[in-house]
This record gives sequence, C-alpha cells and structure tokens, in this order.
Amino acid sequence: MPEEKKHPKIELCPCGSSRIHAHGYDPETQTLALQFKAKGGAPGPTYHYSGFEPETYEEMKGAESLGKFFGSKINTKDADGKLRYPFERLPDET
Repeated sequence: MPEEKKHPKIELCPCGSSRIHAHGYDPETQTLALQFKAKGGAPGPTYHYSGFEPETYEEMKGAESLGKFFGSKINTKDADGKLRYPFERLPDET
C-alpha cells in the first residue's frame, strides 16, 4: 500500500474573490494553500503550491483581484515550460 503524502496543516482565511474561496500560507515550508470555489460559490477543492516565497504571499494578499493575481503570477510557467509553482490537489475531506 503506498504511503500517503503528508501535507502541512494550513489555516485558510476566507476572501472576497469570485474565484478563490480561501487562502493560507505556511512560511516554514513555503507552501501556499488555495481553496477554489465550486459551483454556486460553495467551498471547492484545495491545492497546495510549493516554493511560494513569503514576499509573493504578501503581494498576493494586497492584490486588487486575487483571481487576476493567480492567473498572472501563480498559474504561470517559466522559460523552460515548467510550472513556476508546482501544485498538488489535496484529497477531498469526507
């Protein structure tokens, strides 16, 4: 049986974004947690983005639009075509 990967426990803060339900950050592991909205605005899946610098998290929190910030700064690729911040979807809670 494969070993289940451990994810840092990150407290999520709800936000007023039309796309993102909540966000959180673990500076020790430089992990960004984003919980997106599902249909109807309910909380949807949560993703962890690795290698996320504390300064970028502070910039994100001050962004006028979290959705635009996500599209332009987080969900991007470098010159080699690799994701700037590799991500993993967390298992849905039951």
